[in-house]
Amino acid sequence: MGRGGVSKEREDGAERKCLATGEVQPKDGLIRFVVGPEAQVVPDILGKLPGRGMYVAADRDAIALAVKKGLFSRGAKQPVKAPDDLAEEVERQLARRVVDLISMQRKAGKAVAGYEKVKSWLQTEEAEVLIQAVDGSGRGKSKLSTPHYGHYIGCLTADELGLAFGRQTVIHGALASGGLTQRVVDEAKRLNGVRKNETGKGQSKG
Repeated sequence: MGRGGVSKEREDGAERKCLATGEVQPKDGLIRFVVGPEAQVVPDILGKLPGRGMYVAADRDAIALAVKKGLFSRGAKQPVKAPDDLAEEVERQLARRVVDLISMQRKAGKAVAGYEKVKSWLQTEEAEVLIQAVDGSGRGKSKLSTPHYGHYIGCLTADELGLAFGRQTVIHGALASGGLTQRVVDEAKRLNGVRKNETGKGQSKG
């Protein structure tokens, strides 16, 4: 029963059913879609667009299945148009979201980039999240370990990380706890499910 500015996402229950799999799961692992003005399916990455929400797991195959089998029309209870490249559009929007969140953490002093700075944050246990470019050298990435009880993000490219940190390219980054860090982790998890590439889970201590 929140007011206008409060996200409904937090106040009206935490689970929804995936159109493609039929499974009920937490909303933070799903992508919300709404029907636009011209009966087209629109991804609602932030969960704030007006209209009746339809949910699909943050999984490329699940989104493709929903498009292929016309499941959005069934979910909307009306004929709707879902573009063939809907999964690609979801991926683009999620990647932009993660980049923007990391950028905000950088401006707040809660993110660093570059091997030496990241290594220092890991050693002093200031880092809660290790971020490494999916297209970075495996040998170079193996020299840094995920923080104990922390998180690893490995689904962004060096160019995308460069955008987040205001550089051309970035291979290694780290986030401190607090601020938007948990949101970065959650959104990166969704992006990882929608991306084609195999990112692995990163290296963990021990």
